[in-house]
This record gives sequence, structure tokens and C-alpha cells, in this order.
Amino acid sequence: MFMDSLSWVDQTYVKKHANENPDDLRAMYHPNLRLYENVHAPDKNTSERTRTYDAMMAFGFRFGRKALLSFAVYLLTFLPYVGRFVLPAASFYTFNKAVGTPAAVVIFSSGLFVPKKYLVMFLQSYFSSRSLMRDLLDPYFSRVRYTKEQKKKWFHEREGVLYGFAVAFFIMVKIPLVGVLVYGIAEASTAYLITKITEPPPPPAEAGEFKEKDVHWENKHEFLNLPLDKLDKFNISSKYREKLRPDSTGEEIQGRSFT
Repeated sequence: MFMDSLSWVDQTYVKKHANENPDDLRAMYHPNLRLYENVHAPDKNTSERTRTYDAMMAFGFRFGRKALLSFAVYLLTFLPYVGRFVLPAASFYTFNKAVGTPAAVVIFSSGLFVPKKYLVMFLQSYFSSRSLMRDLLDPYFSRVRYTKEQKKKWFHEREGVLYGFAVAFFIMVKIPLVGVLVYGIAEASTAYLITKITEPPPPPAEAGEFKEKDVHWENKHEFLNLPLDKLDKFNISSKYREKLRPDSTGEEIQGRSFT
């Protein structure tokens, strides 16, 4: 669904700006990203059962560690004298890097007066939204393979936008019956989001330099101040040139790509 949505975003963008100068249009995402599927194809010598087991182990380790950490914080809240400061301190630590020290101090101060129940709900929504966002971005990162450190920087640079994007879907996903449908909408929307917070990936042979640069969100503050109809303003570079690119349906898309 992610790649189909990305192809649709590219085609819709080109049709919307068909009467404009091609040099002023953003580059295409779907064609080059599709090339990464063969680069990271599963090893034929590894059985499906082994790959499933490895994925389950990675999933269990990631969420098991979070569960243990949450349980430890919960137990610390029962300590005499200092227990009431544990959740506010955890909030400060969590949000200090994400929103800055002043805002984190406000959250810490509020946590001293807000009932524990609501503070736990607030923290739960934050961490659950982060987990949801990582799952939604998995189709992208399964193709463009960042190192662990690069991926950490990539998320940190875009943390505020990703949280705001995910928290709305996190609330709707919890709605009975329609939650599965909302998840599909969220995955499709993530394809559109990728075109706003990253540069189009180059051919796989040039991926190393691209990943080193793309972890930093260039023009971040300028982008966040743009009006909605100008969101592609900073996604234009002289590194691209105009040419025809095939999409997944076999049709030709007029756009620009890396040379």
C-alpha cells in the first residue's frame, strides 16, 4: 500500500502542475525507491521460517524492553518521598530532546499537580504514537537501510512532526471496527508525508552519501512556516534533471530524477 500510494502521490503532483515549468517541480520518489526492493531482497538461502523467527525475536526484544522499563518506572512511583517525582521526571527526560528544555520544564511542573492517571495516559499516548509511526515508516526504512545511529538522528530531526502526525491516527486506530481501516489510511498518508520530510532517494549505488546527508532535515524551520500550497518549495535541487520515469503501472511520468 505504501508504494502504491507513493506512486499515486507522484502522478497526482505531476498532473496538478502540468501547466508549470518542469524545472520548478519537485523530483519523483516512487521510481528510484522501487529500485531498492531488489537491493535488499531476502537471501534465497534463508528459509521463510528463519526470517519469521528473526522478525518475531526482534519484535519481542523491542517491546519487551519497553515493557520492562515501564514496569520499573511504575514500581519507582511507590517509593516514599521521591515516588511522586518519578513520572514528572520521566516526562521531562522524554520531552527534553523532543520539544526543548522550556517546554519540558512546563510538562515536569504540570506533572507535579496532575493526577497520576492522566500523566500515565499522556506518556502512553506519546510512546504508542512513536511506535505507530515507526511501524508506518517501516516500508520506507526496509528499502532505504539506515544504520542504527543514522535512523536515530533521522527520527530526532523530525520528531515533532512525526508525533503530531501519528497521535491523531493513534487515537482513531483505537476505535473499534474502524481501527483497521484507519491504519490503512495512515499508511497511505505516510507515503505523502515522506515526500515532505525527506529528499527523493537516488539510485542505490549513491545511497551511502544520500543517507549521511538526509538524516538532517534541511530547511526544517523554513518548511514548517510554509503555507499548505507551498510545501514543495524546498524539495527542488539543481542535482535533478528532467526526464521520463516509468511508474509501477508502466505509464510514463514526467518528472526529474538524480543523474
